[in-house]
Amino acid sequence: MVAHPRPLVEVFAAIPDFRQSRGKRHALSAIFALACCAMLCGARSYSAIAEWGRNYGTRIARALGFTHGTPCAATLHTIFRHIDRDEFEAYLGVWADSVVESQAPAAEPPGAAVALDGKTLRGSKKPGAPGMHLLSALAHHVGVTLAQHAVDDKTNEITAVEALLQGLVLEGRVMTMDALLTQRHVAQTIVDKGGDYVMIVKENQPQLHADIALVFAQPPWGDVQETASTVDMGHGRIEQRTLTASPALAGLHPWPGLAQVFQVERQVTCKKTGEER
Repeated sequence: MVAHPRPLVEVFAAIPDFRQSRGKRHALSAIFALACCAMLCGARSYSAIAEWGRNYGTRIARALGFTHGTPCAATLHTIFRHIDRDEFEAYLGVWADSVVESQAPAAEPPGAAVALDGKTLRGSKKPGAPGMHLLSALAHHVGVTLAQHAVDDKTNEITAVEALLQGLVLEGRVMTMDALLTQRHVAQTIVDKGGDYVMIVKENQPQLHADIALVFAQPPWGDVQETASTVDMGHGRIEQRTLTASPALAGLHPWPGLAQVFQVERQVTCKKTGEER
């Protein structure tokens, strides 16, 4: 029997309140619930969240946990400026993981994939300052963000990825990522925590890239390579992808956890002109 995840409002109620009792008018859990609902409806600023709360009246306010109306934009700004972001995200990460687990086994098959991907938040750039950049872990099969970690302006995703991985359950999951995160220490952390990975290898790992290229250019004796192809049509083109996998480097290469390597080839044909690329 699969346990159902806790209601999100209960998770909000479990987050410690950093405020002093004196002058505290609204429950912290109610403020979080208000922000969550308003943002799901398209609110993208403190003013918009406050307006959403006022527009939907007393019945919705009480359902969210308010007893004295809803807060103004200034109150929202103060609250979210001072909350412990790491603690807040840790609570939400545990809840998100429970949501994913509650979908099993049908929705999360063995080896379910989790994507590590960095994005700059839309609208976060200000004159003379870079935008807020987050590294997130997204469960492919349900589209739920399991965890996220802010990337400091003076560093990059490689620095942030270890902190993100430490807060995730990796056992039985396959982590996917782009070439930037194809690093030995990342692979080692995933393997140590019982997970697997699919990494894109480019010239930022020159030796590994050269070794993989050689496997497919000059297959070693006894190498059994398997191939699979797909053909997709849309947007005026025909796209054929061919993936060839080889276990030739397994056990012979020092890269942590390396079990097989693969090569992806893509051929695109314009339906209108027949031009291939």
